[in-house]
Amino acid sequence: MYFKCKLKECNIIFGHNNVISIKDFEKEDIKFILDEAEKLEDIAQSKEKSEELSGKILGLLFYEPSTRTRLSFETAMKRLGGDCISLGETSNSSVAKGESIADTAKMFESYCDAIVIRHDLEGVSRFLSDVIDVPIINAGDGAGQHPTQTLLDLYTIRKHFGKIDGLNIALLGDLKYGRTVHSLSYALGMYDVKMTFVSPEELKMPKENLLDLEKNNIKYKETSNLKDIIDEIDVLYVTRIQKERFPDIEEYEKIKGAYLINKDLLEGKELIVMHPLPRVDEIDYDVDNTKYNKYFEQAANAIPVRMAILKNLIRHRYE
Repeated sequence: MYFKCKLKECNIIFGHNNVISIKDFEKEDIKFILDEAEKLEDIAQSKEKSEELSGKILGLLFYEPSTRTRLSFETAMKRLGGDCISLGETSNSSVAKGESIADTAKMFESYCDAIVIRHDLEGVSRFLSDVIDVPIINAGDGAGQHPTQTLLDLYTIRKHFGKIDGLNIALLGDLKYGRTVHSLSYALGMYDVKMTFVSPEELKMPKENLLDLEKNNIKYKETSNLKDIIDEIDVLYVTRIQKERFPDIEEYEKIKGAYLINKDLLEGKELIVMHPLPRVDEIDYDVDNTKYNKYFEQAANAIPVRMAILKNLIRHRYE
């Protein structure tokens, strides 16, 4: 099923009933969402009011902790005039009694018009999209994908530089378990960019992600030393070492704090620093009040981007 945008200035077709993986998107789909988000900025900032999704309800099905993703989806829905229901703590729901995720999702399907899900198992959102009929939005599945984070990351880059093509972008930190960088690297592969992956040997980008890039003739390089490439880059995308993903806590202890981005390291450089947050010890607080800091603006950009996604999944479904 394909949905045409009714706005006269928009003639691109957004051909998605769900948002599961950035791999399902074409470059034109990404541009559509970024352009839509730009139009929604005033509503996102409460300068204008919208009843676009009045009477619609978004279900928040979070099996893993979340702050920015959950709250920004809730805010986005309410900015568009809709409302939300939430599973809340799984310990206080029927999940604690052994209810399957499929049954929980089927119950949510009866109560709402779309579902946002975060889960620790890769592939759960894809599975649920085959089980229920309302739109599914993947808000992170284990170490797999986080497509809406990627869209707001791209929006942040485009908003700052006015473009994405032609940039030199470094992804740094936990590239093995970091779902944000898995999605982002694939999306950046649709653009004319240079990519560098910076990580300890133990946390290198997974081979399957590299193979995806190689199949599309996307050039990249790998290094463990940030100082070797920091003078060349336009964007430094930092991720935390994800303690919760390590099967062996001793391995985590060996490499935690592998990188520290501070004001001294950045002084004189022409780049921006991004981070999907939360940070732990990888970006010093002395970066916060510098021109390099884009990570808080990045978090704020989640609102118009997720508004654009919700508007086009929910409104058009019921027209």
